[in-house]
Amino acid sequence: MSRRDWWQPADDLACGLLVSVRDPAEAAAAVAGGATIIDVKEPDRGPLGRADAAVAAAVAGTVGRRPWTIAAGELREGSASILAHVSEVLRLLPANATPPAAVKVGLAGVGGSGPTWEQMLAAFVAGLEPGIDPVPVAYLDWEQAQAPEPCDVIGAAARHGCRLVLFDTCDKQGGGAGDSPLAGRIPRWDAAARDAGLAVALAGGIDAEHIAAALGLRPAVLGFRTAACDGGRFGRISGKRVARLGTLCRPAAAGFGGKVSGARA
Repeated sequence: MSRRDWWQPADDLACGLLVSVRDPAEAAAAVAGGATIIDVKEPDRGPLGRADAAVAAAVAGTVGRRPWTIAAGELREGSASILAHVSEVLRLLPANATPPAAVKVGLAGVGGSGPTWEQMLAAFVAGLEPGIDPVPVAYLDWEQAQAPEPCDVIGAAARHGCRLVLFDTCDKQGGGAGDSPLAGRIPRWDAAARDAGLAVALAGGIDAEHIAAALGLRPAVLGFRTAACDGGRFGRISGKRVARLGTLCRPAAAGFGGKVSGARA
């Protein structure tokens, strides 16, 4: 593309360093720590919990020109509801803010009667403002989440013009993306996404000891919440923890293979 993809880091990081925040104060801490992408999420509302529109707009005002994204909940809530939320965020943006680079939606529990999940995804993609990337989430624990298998999500994302797919976990109390058995599934799906022309983001319980192995997959983005917080997922973002993650996301530190020793970030 002629323009720089929003997920590409401007410094020497191996990939985009995304940190999920729940309010402007956390956003400021993440920016101070060196996060390259700020994601707005309310963890009390689920794995892709949708923050209030006013909160998302305030975060956008805090991060300035830095790319930021919205976690918009699950597609089962309805594409119309998600698109209305995005429109409200855009309406409330302060003058110094830019629109979100992307909006993420999960696919948990989209079976049953009514439109198929792919029809719902197509409506979501078509309804976004130009310049905002739709990012479907392929849940690594898809069986438990009652979501489509990641290969099916990848195929639908490619068919409907998405540029990036996120591999994440739905159950935030279970094993993360760096833990067995979920970790063993990722390389096959990662290869399928790349074959389909999609960039890959990876999140879901990744901590310091798993970063090097995750970087070995050459993701476009690594996403963090728990490892960036004092007090875990429902704690508060720490600029020092974000800076530590950034250090480990540099190729020279990570080595693109194996595990990084040391405490959890």
